Amino acid sequence: MNATINDIRGELLGLLPRLHRFCVALTGSVPEGEDLAQDAIERALRNLHRWEPGTSLDSWMFRIAKNRFIDRHRATKREHLVEMSDDLENNSFNAVDGVRVAEARMTLAKLNKALQQLPLEQREAVALVLIDGMSYRDAANMLDIPIGTLTSRISRARAALAAAIGV
Repeated sequence: MNATINDIRGELLGLLPRLHRFCVALTGSVPEGEDLAQDAIERALRNLHRWEPGTSLDSWMFRIAKNRFIDRHRATKREHLVEMSDDLENNSFNAVDGVRVAEARMTLAKLNKALQQLPLEQREAVALVLIDGMSYRDAANMLDIPIGTLTSRISRARAALAAAIGV
């Protein structure tokens, strides 16, 4: 039994990068996303006995993170619209002139703001498919919705994001 728990813990560690991206997309903030991911991991480890072997561990983790996000949102009774860090110096940005860098920063700020203004259902879909790179089928299964519903959410989200950044 101990080896099984250690195996599950190892799988959880492997999910951390994806879970982190998902949480940052939900919260709109790197620090808040990190807190949410840590909260979800802690909750999962405390409730590991509730996870059913043979079921999707990543779906279970993403669902815990989503539920924790909703719980936090309800507890504060207000929307947390914090822009994601736009520290482009840490990215491999090859823009040589300041104009291109400034334009990229403004576009990123617009995109981050628009992402946070999407309804939660659309933000989840974007986080899983467009940010995390999950297939439509896997994302639909994870969210427990029909694939057509997921496709519709992503389509509406893409249109809203494109309009927000003027594309």
